[in-house]
Formats: sequence, structure tokens, C-alpha cells
Amino acid sequence: MRIALIGAGAMGSVHAEAHARNPRAELVGIVDARPEAAGALAERLGTAAYAALDDLLGGAEPDVIDICLPTPLHKEYVLRAAALGKHVICEKPIAGTLADARTMIDACRAAGVHLYIGHVVRFFPEYVRVRELIRAGEIGDVGTVRAERVSSAPSGSNGWYADFAQSGGVLLDLMLHDFDWLRWTFGDVERVYARGLRAAGDHAGPDHAFATLRFRSGAIGYANGSWAFPEGFATRLEVAGSGGILSVNSEDAVTNRTRLAAQTADRPAVQVPQSALAASPYDDELAHFLRCIEDGIAPVLTAEDAYEALRISLACLHSAATGTAVEMDSFGKEEA
Repeated sequence: MRIALIGAGAMGSVHAEAHARNPRAELVGIVDARPEAAGALAERLGTAAYAALDDLLGGAEPDVIDICLPTPLHKEYVLRAAALGKHVICEKPIAGTLADARTMIDACRAAGVHLYIGHVVRFFPEYVRVRELIRAGEIGDVGTVRAERVSSAPSGSNGWYADFAQSGGVLLDLMLHDFDWLRWTFGDVERVYARGLRAAGDHAGPDHAFATLRFRSGAIGYANGSWAFPEGFATRLEVAGSGGILSVNSEDAVTNRTRLAAQTADRPAVQVPQSALAASPYDDELAHFLRCIEDGIAPVLTAEDAYEALRISLACLHSAATGTAVEMDSFGKEEA
């Protein structure tokens, strides 16, 4: 399948490299308003660089448009892709608001094109295995689950991550990963309560937040996220059931650890979790999306799943801003 990639930043590079490794994909061009970024990545991967999507479309005919841009730009480019009749892959979160997310989903459905959102944690083998063991009843009835995701503060183009209005901080951009996996594993969330440094409106430094989620199943989840971590990127997961405990620590799975507290010229502005596997979770995720389009297989996650993950994140942001618990039954219904 012919792929046009928009965005040559950290995640754009990850996606572009994954497509280049996939024998069923052809990367026909990389679009970025920064010519030097698009040019360097395109030269490394043996494809063409373009300053705008229209320029690419003048010289190539992609089957899929892969969008790796800051969250506020997702809606614009998803709608453009749908209007062109192109299938869409878009990095998470699907959007910054539920109204935008619903518009994007509806537009792709009306155009008859696929829309897939990059919730890559569903493709990390350790998270897949923990879910399998839970669903097989290996630890009995689950009572509590604790998820943690921490990294040094990302910057991104023009420092957009640090702009809370654009990124939504860790509750939207980072912890969304865990919210999606938790819902996938334990079902719908009944109630959330969250606290966050940036969401409270009185902190200008790196964001840190936590959230408590009560699931309809009766399980209670605790999620912690931080961009104040000085040492790269780490994730942890612990699930306690009536018959045992399952735990995952990303730092137990690596032999070489990077301890960098500040960005350097040779260090990416956004910390991306690495994998020692021959095929990374990003390879598996993007190859899966292409198989869903080309072969008609059922997707591991749908755009509606991405919508629900966003709804949990936004409910947590509302909780952190107001200091109150949020009932999920009614939250966001007016935007649906």
C-alpha cells in the first residue's frame, strides 16, 4: 500500500521507519512545513520530501495518509484525507475535543474510508500478555490495577507539548495510553477522580497527574503520569487479583538504560519507548492497520475506542480542574 506521511517529528520518524521496514508498504512521500526535517528523513528512507500535502498529491497517489502532527492539527488533516477518499492513520489522541473526534469519525464513515488511531500500547507484547492472563482467569477476580507512565518533558515543534491548551498535558497526551489499555482490559469506566499540576491552573512547569478509575466490573484503577521524570522513559503496571499479582516494569526488560536529564542536540525532543524485538510494537501496529484496510481483518481497536479513551482523559481533566469526581455515564454526552 502506498503511504503518504505528514509530520517529520519524533513520531513521524517512528512511523516512517516502520513503514519503510514493511514489505507490504511503500512510503511515497513525507510532508512537513519544515523542509529540512522532511528532507533529512526522506533522504534517509529513500523517498521524496514535500512542504505541503498538495505538493505530494501532485506527484504521487497514496492509498493511505498517515498523520503525525500536533493534536490541534489532527481534525484538519483527517477531514482533508477523508475528502480525498484516502484511508487514514492518525497518531493519538484522536483529537482534543469530543466534538472534533465525532466529526472526524463521521466524515471518514461517510467517505467510506478507514480511520485508525495510534494507541500503540495495545501492541506492546507485555501488555497484551497481561491482558490475556487476566481474561483467562489466571489471577482470579481483579480488585485493583496500578499503571504508571513517566518521561522527561517533551518539547515538539514550537514547544507545543508545553502549551497545556494544545497538548492537554499528561492526562490527555500521555496517560491516554493507559486509559485505553485499562478500558480494553477491564471494560467501561463508571467514575473518575483526578488531580494534576497543570490542570489545576497554578503550575507552569512539567506536568504530573494521577487518576483513580472505578470500573463497572467493580475493579479500581490508579494511573500516574509525569513529564517531570529526569531519566528517559519508563512504564510500570501491577494488577492484583484474588489469585495473584501480575506486574510489568519496562526497566526490568532492558539491559541498556539512558540517564539523560536534559535535551541535547543528539537527543530527540520527545522520548519514545524503545523495543529490543525484531519488530517493534509500532511496526506491528502499523502493519496491522494496513492489513485491516487491504485484507479486511477485524481491527484490534476502532476509532470509537479512541473516542472513548479521549472521553476518559477529558473527564479526568475536568475532575482535576474542578476537584470533583466525574460520572462517566453523563460526561460528554452533549458533545456526542
